Amino acid sequence: MIELRDLTLDVGGRPLLSRLSARVDACEFVAVIGPNGVGKTTLLRALAGVHRYSGGTMLVDGTAIDALTAVERARRIALVTADDVLLDALAVRDVVGIGRFPHHRWWEWRSREDDDAAVTRALASVGMTDFSERLFATLSSGERQRVWIALGLAQETPILLLDEPTSHLDLRAAHEILALLRALASSGKLVVCALHDVNEAAAYADRIALLGEGTIVALEPPDALLNDARLDGVYGIALERVGVAGGGLRIYAGVSDALRASSERRSRSPNA
Repeated sequence: MIELRDLTLDVGGRPLLSRLSARVDACEFVAVIGPNGVGKTTLLRALAGVHRYSGGTMLVDGTAIDALTAVERARRIALVTADDVLLDALAVRDVVGIGRFPHHRWWEWRSREDDDAAVTRALASVGMTDFSERLFATLSSGERQRVWIALGLAQETPILLLDEPTSHLDLRAAHEILALLRALASSGKLVVCALHDVNEAAAYADRIALLGEGTIVALEPPDALLNDARLDGVYGIALERVGVAGGGLRIYAGVSDALRASSERRSRSPNA
């Protein structure tokens, strides 16, 4: 469980997000959306204990996060972000193995049998088993993204935070990653994921946190949020809502009448 109580986050000495109050529980997938620069990455870093908050309280399983040591945090929370880290000389399996560091004491550098098993499972989960001996430097941006996700999975934490995990991924790979995160939440993990695509968030998340106006504007199930006029206000554009086969909506920004009509025809098609 992660609980925010009137949290304030500063960047450069100025408030970026304030009055943040929310609770996310195990077995839940929450997507965080909002315009560029609104604070999605900063919020994730704060949830991981990397970015210190300037006011309020954040609890992890009932304990204030600033009362946890770095190792305790790393054993509870994995933050997956495609930071520009110099790992090009490492093999993919070794990069993913970095996720096992929190499970070792500082003088224990040799991998154990459980480490190897965790890395193998993580690589298989993201479809990168065949790349395990490749140098990280030889991967495409989408392949690197999947390796970062595998690193987070190998950490084997109950809380998984991801910053735009579908960036650089093609449609099939993005679907596979989001379906994996959905399955992880259903199996007991708490998953919080920053996404740019509102429709991706609606298709996979249990709830969507909409950031805007310096706070959490809404934290709602997808159907409720997609019909909420606050979504248009936060993004500063009149959004088009198109029904799809089987119920639900898709959101478009500035869609033309021709495109909308085409989408509606496809949604009525039995093969849609």
